Amino acid sequence: MSEQTKTKKKITWKNPLALWGASGGNYEVPTITHKDPSEIWEKTKSFKVPITKIGRFHYEYKSSNHGSKLWNRTRWWPTRRTILWTKGVYNRKSLKAEKIRKDKRPIFWFLGLVFLALFPFIVPEDYKNTLLVAGGIFGIYASINLCWTLVIGTANIFSLATYAVVGAAAFGTSWLSINLGLPWWTLPLIGMGVGFICGIIIAIPALRLDGFYYGLLTLGLNELCRVYVVTSKTFGSASGGLYGASTFINDEWPPMVQSITSYYSSIILLILTLFLFRFVDGKRLGRILKMSPEKKEAFAEASGINYKKARVMVFLISSTALGFIGGFYTAYYRGVAFNIFSFDTVLLGLAMITIGGIGRSEGAVIGTMLVVVLDKVLISLGPIRYIMIGVLMILTILFLRNGIFGIRKQFREWRDKKKGERRSSRLERGGEMLPEQATEMDDKDEVYRKRYDKMQREFLKTLVSEEVIEEHKKKPLGQHSEALERLLLYFRRSSQVDKYVIKCEKPFKKYKIMALSGKRGGSPRLVEDKTYTSTEDAYHGVFLRRLQDLMEA
Repeated sequence: MSEQTKTKKKITWKNPLALWGASGGNYEVPTITHKDPSEIWEKTKSFKVPITKIGRFHYEYKSSNHGSKLWNRTRWWPTRRTILWTKGVYNRKSLKAEKIRKDKRPIFWFLGLVFLALFPFIVPEDYKNTLLVAGGIFGIYASINLCWTLVIGTANIFSLATYAVVGAAAFGTSWLSINLGLPWWTLPLIGMGVGFICGIIIAIPALRLDGFYYGLLTLGLNELCRVYVVTSKTFGSASGGLYGASTFINDEWPPMVQSITSYYSSIILLILTLFLFRFVDGKRLGRILKMSPEKKEAFAEASGINYKKARVMVFLISSTALGFIGGFYTAYYRGVAFNIFSFDTVLLGLAMITIGGIGRSEGAVIGTMLVVVLDKVLISLGPIRYIMIGVLMILTILFLRNGIFGIRKQFREWRDKKKGERRSSRLERGGEMLPEQATEMDDKDEVYRKRYDKMQREFLKTLVSEEVIEEHKKKPLGQHSEALERLLLYFRRSSQVDKYVIKCEKPFKKYKIMALSGKRGGSPRLVEDKTYTSTEDAYHGVFLRRLQDLMEA
C-alpha cells in the first residue's frame, strides 16, 4: 500500500450511544482527521526563537536509588553520624529516584589524608629531607591551631594563651624527663594534666571578662610565662631551653628513617586532633555554643542551656589537648626552646587560623600549610617571606569574611546579588520567564506557558488601534469586532494578582478603579484617584489601563 493511500484512509469514530439502542446515527461515523502527536512534538522541539544562555548549570554527582532494597547508610563508629550525607531526590526529567551527595567534605578529607600518607614517597629526593621536616612542623602546628579554633571559633573565647599552655606542658615534661628519667610515652600523659591545670587557671577570668580585654589578659599571661622561663636557671636560661629529654626516635636509625618516623608521628597527632575537633564541635557542646553566638547568653538561658558552663568545658578540653601536644612536642624535639613563648610564634599561629578561616577545621589545616610552606620551605627568600605572610593576612582580613574557605560562599552571595540586580532591571511587567530563571525551575510546563503568553501578547499588541479604542468607548459591553474580542478575552483570563476591578462608592454617580492583591485576606489597593460618573466610563478606564500594561510589557 502506497503512502498516499495511507494518508487518504478515512478515520471512523465509534458511537458509544449506538450500543444502548440510540435512535438515529450509525455505529461508525467518519470524523475529522487528526495529526500525529509526534509531529507536534517535533515542531515544538524545533523552536527557532534565539535564546541566550544565561545563568549557571548546577552539576551534581547523582547515583541510582536503592530501588526495592533497604537504604542502608554507613555510619562512623561509634557515633550515629553518616560517612556521607546522602539525600534522595526525584528527577523530573528522567522520572527516576536518585541519590545526591549533599556534603562532599568527607571525600576531600579522605583524599587529603591519602596525600599526606603518600607524601614521603612522591616528593623529589633532593628536597625530601626539607619537606619532611616541614611536614612534621605542619602536623604539630596544625594540631595546635585546631585546638585554638575550638577555643576561638566554637567556644567564642578570644584567648591568646594557646602557646602558653603548650609551652608550659613542654617545659614541665622536659624537666621531668631530664631529671627523673621518665620514658617518652609518659610525657604526653603528664602534659595533659599540666594543660588541664593551666586551663582551669586561664578559664577563671573568662567567666568575668570577654573579647578584647580577655585577649590582652591572656597575651600578658603568655609574656609572663616567657619572661619567667627565660630568666629561670631551672629551665635552662643559660642554654636557651631544656634539651636531653627521652624520645621515640632512635639515634642509631638512618637519618631518612628518622625523618619519616617524625613525619608520620606528627600526621597521626593531626588525625587524633581532627577526631577531637569533630567530637567537640559536631556534638552537643558545639551545637549549644553555635545556637547562641555573639553574647546571646540570654537566649541560651531561656532555652534551658548553661552557656557559660559549655564554654568552660570546651576550653578545658582544648587546654587538655594542648597539654598533650606539649608533651608530644618534647618527645618529638628531645626538648623545648624559648621561642615557643615568643610573640612571633603567637602572631604566626594567629595568621594561620585567620588566613584559613576561623571556626573551621579545614581553615586551620590549610592556613597552617600555607604559612609553614612560606616560613619553613621558602627559606631562601629571607625576611621577605614574613612580609608575604603579613600581606596575605591583611588581604584576607580586608576582602574575605571567613578566610580562604569562605571565598566560595562569599562569591555565591555576590553572584546572586548581581544576578538579582540584573533580573530586576530586565524583568518586564508581563512576567515572562527569563533564561536564567528557566534553568532553575523544575516544572518545565510553567516555562512553556510563560513563553506562549509572551508570544500571545506580542500578537495582541498588533491589534491595538484607535478604531478598537473608539469602539470600546462607544460600546464597552455586548458584541464587538474580532480584534476587540480577542483583547477582552485575554484580559478576562488574566490572573487575580493586580487584576483591575471597579469599586462603586456611590451608586450611579461615583466609581473608582482598584487592583486585587491576589492573596487570600489581602485587601485591594486603590490604583488612581480619578472618579468615574458611570459604569461605561469605568469599564473604559479599566480597558485603557489594561492596554497600557499590555503595551509596556
